[in-house]
Amino acid sequence: MTSDSQARYPDIEIYLAQPSVEAIGEWLVAAIGAAPLSPAGKGKWRTRGQHDGEEIPVLLVEKAADGFASLWFDSPHTPWESDAACARAAAAQVGCEVRCSLGGWHPGGDPDRFLKVLPDGSESEIDWPDSGH
Repeated sequence: MTSDSQARYPDIEIYLAQPSVEAIGEWLVAAIGAAPLSPAGKGKWRTRGQHDGEEIPVLLVEKAADGFASLWFDSPHTPWESDAACARAAAAQVGCEVRCSLGGWHPGGDPDRFLKVLPDGSESEIDWPDSGH
């Protein structure tokens, strides 16, 4: 079995601390060949990228939760196998704190447990109640 055969998340969502829309846009161009972000309503931006020939719709919502923007990749075909892998890449490239859920959403899971990733690569598990879910 190759690493590509492992279960992938059906979508990816990360939260970025007070990011610049421009910096996120530049990262999306580099990471998934995305078109420039375009306005999609107040504080919302959309674009589409691709990976391995598959289209990846992207939605950015500024001020989604506690000073964080939500970045949602609505596809299982991203270059990242999990929210955590995406958060690590975003923190390093965008240069801000990034948070993501610790695993998929499933019955009995703790929806308030998140992974916090800093631009220097340090990580910690945190409680983040009412983060928008």
